[in-house]
Amino acid sequence: MAFEFPIRVYWEDTDAGGIVFYANYLKYFERARTEWLRALGIGQWALREQAGGMFVVADATLKYLRPARLDDELIVTASLQTSGRTALVVAQQAWLKPLGTPLAQAAPDQTPSTLLCEGTVRIGWVDSQSMKPARIPNALLEKLNS
Repeated sequence: MAFEFPIRVYWEDTDAGGIVFYANYLKYFERARTEWLRALGIGQWALREQAGGMFVVADATLKYLRPARLDDELIVTASLQTSGRTALVVAQQAWLKPLGTPLAQAAPDQTPSTLLCEGTVRIGWVDSQSMKPARIPNALLEKLNS
């Protein structure tokens, strides 16, 4: 089951036409990944301080399907697709939230929402001092895969 994070579209997120500027989906995905980790009890600053490492984006692939507009409410998801010793691949989506209905409570005979953007983000683990690739600590991998 994917982690869900709500986001509202503000003026600062849009272009002159009032639609979300494409690069802002990367920001939305970053926020959802950060909150997903926080929900698992993993604070990124604490990781840096206690484990001596941190996650950095190594690769991102996005597909834009429909535009989001000013004042839209979005649900941005994050779910672990694969995990390795030095990197994770996180599958992410941005959905248009149905008006007045939480995404999980949409009627079964209705489309729950509209998929706006989807993609994968590969985040690698690096030593926080040298910024060189390192192995993800075993305890962290266990928590992420549970």
